[in-house]
Amino acid sequence: MALAVSITEQPSVHLLGQLGQVCEDRGLGDLATRLIDLERWVRGELRDFEAALATVPRGARAVQQAAHHLLDLGGKHLRPMCVVLASKVGTGFGPAARELGIAVELVHSATLLHDDVVDVAETRRGLPAARTVYGNAASIFAGDWLLVEALRRIRGAGVPGLLDAMLDVIEEMILAESLQLERRGKVRGDIADYFRVAEGKTAALFAWAMRAGARAGGLDRDAEAALARYGVDLGVAFQLVDDCLDFEGDVAVTGKGLFADLREGKLTYPLLVALEREPGFEAVLADAISADAPSAATCAQITAALHRTGGLADGRRLARARVDAAVAALDAIPAGSARDALITVAEATVLRNA
Repeated sequence: MALAVSITEQPSVHLLGQLGQVCEDRGLGDLATRLIDLERWVRGELRDFEAALATVPRGARAVQQAAHHLLDLGGKHLRPMCVVLASKVGTGFGPAARELGIAVELVHSATLLHDDVVDVAETRRGLPAARTVYGNAASIFAGDWLLVEALRRIRGAGVPGLLDAMLDVIEEMILAESLQLERRGKVRGDIADYFRVAEGKTAALFAWAMRAGARAGGLDRDAEAALARYGVDLGVAFQLVDDCLDFEGDVAVTGKGLFADLREGKLTYPLLVALEREPGFEAVLADAISADAPSAATCAQITAALHRTGGLADGRRLARARVDAAVAALDAIPAGSARDALITVAEATVLRNA
């Protein structure tokens, strides 16, 4: 069974096709078939979202050009897909849900523009980062501009409580980034701090996307809470997979160089596990972090230690456990196509290779 999804299609549809191909390559034909069915089921809504995203104002200012430099690179658009699916648990994907989907994508894009400046990143999605083309200041202001546009769209959607909820999420993301900054370059990490960062920096926005879709779809508080819980667990699983891909991903697929997080001084989950289980690993890691760019020999040592200590395997296992928790949260949701779609997204996300 071949998955005929062109890379020229909208990124959200391409993501489903890519995940389906990964499942097919791994002999998971049933999951691959479910992804094909999911793509067909949400195709119209995702095209509506992509068309609306293209209406984000363009202009001659460097700030607008830097913002669109990133937006035009596309992306997975997984967070807007969460809005789509959560809304379809209820009354469906309407104009309000569409605006909320755009808003969550703009907030995510804003964080990427800021992150690339903080991390001194040269590339994003395999191409030059906005900061390398327009400069650091323009990239920072572009992120700020996208945040304002996102908040305006949330206000315009007119769904009670979501603007305040997003303000809380943005604060949570900033505090998580601050904690990560305080830990940067320190070899001795704390797994509890890791999860504080993962939940604040990544999972909080997934949870907001699910909550936004639930409210736009007219769901009750119990269903909304269950979907938000799903979003938290899905977000943590997503981050754990990202951590593993930093050491074993295919650069041609991820668009991101290997060991990028390590070069930025970030202690991700696989590294923390290896440090706990092999005290001698600390010296190797300290040398790698202190170097501008770890040597090939040092990278090989780190990769071997991550396999030897089970750091990578445990990262994947924990991601699987968080996906199972996300699926369990859906027990409070009525059976139906939307619930099945959310289960499919969760199960496929943990298998992604980009």
